Amino acid sequence: MHYSYMVTTIQLNENVKSELDKLKSNKETYEQVILNLMKTAQECKMNQEELLIEGYKEMAEDSLRICKEFEHSDSDIDWEWNDNGN
Repeated sequence: MHYSYMVTTIQLNENVKSELDKLKSNKETYEQVILNLMKTAQECKMNQEELLIEGYKEMAEDSLRICKEFEHSDSDIDWEWNDNGN
């Protein structure tokens, strides 16, 4: 089976090309460097989402604990009001 790939040329400023060169190892192509950068960016995004989820779970647990503490203290207070404003 023969696959045909279209190759696209992109223009890069010299400073961008220079930075990509610094990221290259051995005989890596610019495409491989860019693919590795994309993979790293996706992993960072997933890690950030996981950290946010964990943070929100902890906040929810704290909120639940605080609510339970207020429920307990609420039962200790007599909330009955009298008509003279006191």
